[in-house]
Amino acid sequence: MRVLFIGGTGNISAECARRAYEMGHEVMVLTRGKIEVPAAYTAIRGERHDAASMRAAADSAKPDVVINFIGYELADVELDCAAFAGRAGQYIFISSTTVHARPAPLPITEDAPIGNAFWEYARKKAQCEAWLVERWRAVRFPVTIVRPSHTYSKRWIPNAVASSNHAFAARLKGGKPVFVHDDGETPWTMTAAPDFAAGLCGLFGLEASLGEAVHITSDEVLTWNRIYHEIAEAFGAPAPDIRRIPTELVCNAAPNLIGTLKGDKAHPGIFDNSKIKRLVPGFACKKNFRNGIRESVEWLEQDHARWKMDPATNALIESVLSACERRNNFGSP
Repeated sequence: MRVLFIGGTGNISAECARRAYEMGHEVMVLTRGKIEVPAAYTAIRGERHDAASMRAAADSAKPDVVINFIGYELADVELDCAAFAGRAGQYIFISSTTVHARPAPLPITEDAPIGNAFWEYARKKAQCEAWLVERWRAVRFPVTIVRPSHTYSKRWIPNAVASSNHAFAARLKGGKPVFVHDDGETPWTMTAAPDFAAGLCGLFGLEASLGEAVHITSDEVLTWNRIYHEIAEAFGAPAPDIRRIPTELVCNAAPNLIGTLKGDKAHPGIFDNSKIKRLVPGFACKKNFRNGIRESVEWLEQDHARWKMDPATNALIESVLSACERRNNFGSP
């Protein structure tokens, strides 16, 4: 199949593009020419937010499957529908499990209530989903909605503060204190990007997935305390110095964490994956977190240039620790 990635070089999408290529699909990546596209793929020039440019890209690519990893606004999917309706057999919208209301009944199924009161990102994803489902029902625009949860690749050392840079990881490696929301025992799911990719690629061209929303996550359930201990062990560091701080106090000290905590990570994240397993027989996440995070750490440590340090993230962690220390609200270690 001819598969066009809108966003094909990111944390999750790079692994999905690699998997698609290894399966024998022709991989195409939409680009403005500012990011290098791997030589094995075909670069399709196009301006993401320009209707005429996207129609021209669609005509050039002639895709069987389009996957949008970077749709965050309703205008994005409206433009895609105009560009690819009648030009692609399937449009896969990468949404998020955060669209579900929190707290949610466990395990969280695709039919669990939608409506995240705490996170604008999640509400925008839900708005995109609703519009695409209406287009499916009205004109049979061939959409499949895929909802990942906390998914990491070798580029990420995942955490509840900021997974896209390595400031939190550096603190764990160096034995500096970090914080966890509440008692750190909230159950959580971490999914390795190669496992997510296997599920996603299994949906290519699958008529039974059209008009459907599908979770793709691991079935392994961890706690945040366990996650941080596993990361420290992967670095060969001592047991982490974890300060346990109530979610409300964290959010008071760092309001920009309200969405990611109150709207997601402060609540149990356990998901029902029966639909993806039914649609893609034989699918299962094979990489547990202990092995996956060791691969990420090994990759990161091979080249110091791979470390992405964000001083703002480190400053945020310090500010939360300081604010809560003044209130004497640390939980017992």
